[in-house]
Amino acid sequence: MATAWRKSTRSGPYSDNCVEVAACPEVIGVRDSTDPAGPVLIFSPDRWRVFVRDARLGRFDLP
Repeated sequence: MATAWRKSTRSGPYSDNCVEVAACPEVIGVRDSTDPAGPVLIFSPDRWRVFVRDARLGRFDLP
C-alpha cells in the first residue's frame, strides 16, 4: 500500500518547496517535497503532537 503524503493547503498550487506529512497507524512521517526519495523524519503520534504544539508556539523560530 502506498503512503499518502499531504502538503498544507497554505503552500499553494505552485509551491514545491515545503514539507509533506504522512500519517500511518503507528507513526507520522515528514519529508521535503523537493526530495521525495530523501530522508524521512519519523515521529510517534505523541511526539508529533508535541512538535506541532511547539511549532505553533514559535519555539523553533529563528531570531
